[in-house]
This record gives sequence, C-alpha cells and structure tokens, in this order.
Amino acid sequence: MRLSSIDAGRARDLVGRFEGLSLLVAGDVMLDRFIVGRVTRISPEAPVPIVQFESEYVRLGGAANVAHNIVTLGGRVSLVGIVGADAAAVRLSELLAAVGVESGGLVEDRRRPTTEKVRVVTERNQQVARIDYERDADADGDVERAIVDCAARLARDAKALLVSDYLKGAITRPVVEGLIRSAKASAGPVPLIVDPKIPHLSCYAGATLVTPNHQEAEIATHHRIRTDDDAREAARAFRARAQCDAVLITRGEQGMWLSADGAEGAIPAVAREVSDVAGAGDTVVATLALALAAGATMTEAAVLANHAAGIVVGKFGPATVSPDELLAQF
Repeated sequence: MRLSSIDAGRARDLVGRFEGLSLLVAGDVMLDRFIVGRVTRISPEAPVPIVQFESEYVRLGGAANVAHNIVTLGGRVSLVGIVGADAAAVRLSELLAAVGVESGGLVEDRRRPTTEKVRVVTERNQQVARIDYERDADADGDVERAIVDCAARLARDAKALLVSDYLKGAITRPVVEGLIRSAKASAGPVPLIVDPKIPHLSCYAGATLVTPNHQEAEIATHHRIRTDDDAREAARAFRARAQCDAVLITRGEQGMWLSADGAEGAIPAVAREVSDVAGAGDTVVATLALALAAGATMTEAAVLANHAAGIVVGKFGPATVSPDELLAQF
C-alpha cells in the first residue's frame, strides 16, 4: 500500500509555517573534515594511493548537521551535546554561530576530544580513507547531569524535541527520559523524534517517532526486509520493541515505510541522482520535526522528509535543503 502524497498548496502551507519554529536537538555533535587531493599513483612503500593535497574544508556533522538543516529550513534551534576542550570545539562553535545555531547547550568534557571525522577524498569525491577522533563512552557523572539540565531548560519553549543518537556518548537513558518528561509537561502536544542506534533501543520508550534505517530495522527485529510486506511486519515489530508511537523506516532507493496509528504504507523514493547518502538521515529527522511542529500529519511529515532526502543525497557530504528547494519538488 502506498501512502498519498500532498499537493503543492499543502506543501507551501506547511513549509511556510517552518519559519521561526523553535526546536531542540540533543545528540552527538561532530565536525566533518574533508582533505581533498588528486590520486595519480600508488605508493612504493605500501599498496596505498598517494593523495596530492589540493584543499581542505570542514562541515557540521551529526547532531550539529541536524541543527543546521533546521535553521536552513527556517526554524530556530537550540543544540545540546558534548564537546572536548580543544581546537575542534572552538571551530565547531564558530561554524554553529555562522549559521545561526545556539550552542550554549554544549557541555564540555575534558576527558574526551570533540568528535571529528577526517575524510581523505579525491577531486571526484571518492573516499580514500577516514580518521575518527572520538571517545564514545556514554556520558556519566557531572557531564550527564549537565546534559539533562541543559535539555530540560532549553526544551521549555520548543515545539518539537529531537534526539540525534550516533553512539558517541551524549545520549543516555536519563537524557531521553528527561526529554520525554519535558514533552509531557508542555502545555500542548510536543513530539519527540529519535534518529536511533540499536544498542540504545530500550532507551527510546515513549518517543513519538523513531526513524531506523533499513539495516537497523532488520537488526532490531530479526526480520529480513526485501518487500513492502516485509517492511510492514518489521515496522510493527519495531514499534512494539521500542515502545514508540510510530516508526519510519528509511529504505534508500526503496523509499520509506511508515507505521503509525491510522497511517501505514510505503512512500516511494524521489532521488534522481545519488552523489552521497552521508547526512541524509539528518535531513530526514530535521524535516520531520519541523513538519510535525508545524501541524502536519505523520504522513505529510514523512512525505516532506522523503522529498528533502531526495534532494540532499544529490549533494556531497553532510548537506542541507532550503525551503525553495523543497517546494520545487511539488
């Protein structure tokens, strides 16, 4: 069964409401650094390519990329996460300030570096190697308490709460439980959207919407997903195991599968050309959160997120989508 799309008028109405909506993102912030060069020969010292350096640049990654997507689509966002006491943290704060993301919720942990992924790529955007700077142990003690406190404080005015879990330490059970309490304490309905990692699945009980990818859904449910029927059964099993209200399985070139009360079905993929899928999940959850905060139904939010993902996979590296780009799809 395919879910209905939305027409251009309804898309304009919903996206027009994104402007100024206040959201909270809690999760694993990181820097994505790209070292770009030309490969013309193999090293005589080892069977590896020699990369002749040409340029270097950095982008916001992880939960920071989710926040960047939200502000690009017109929303306002507060960001909660962990950084180290290092140069990468300074650079991350500078990049966040440049795009208009409030970084006062970033908690410093001197025991770990700021998470940074360094990718060596060719001029044709082919990845040669990746170096990760990280300490992925869960936050604890004073650092965990500071994250919980920051999230509670910044959630008060948020119209949607979003968890971006990359298993780098910022997201723990007390953090999610605190966000769920904040959502329930709000005067109106405030959705909690989770971009999950399976080892933390039991932490997400009570979430409004969880968005596993194809592989994560298979691992969590022990269901092989090859057809729409498979996706339906896996999504129902995932909802039961995660104890969440709804599930959106992202299936790459197969699109998405939504399982929610009153809405269940497939959403076909819309990507015309795929350059890089890195960061596509960040765009999906950012769009979902804004759409639900703007009053979209679960199906409408999923359709908008599907179109946003179709745009961003045509770009290299973590990227964002503008309201005009998104509306052009309709």
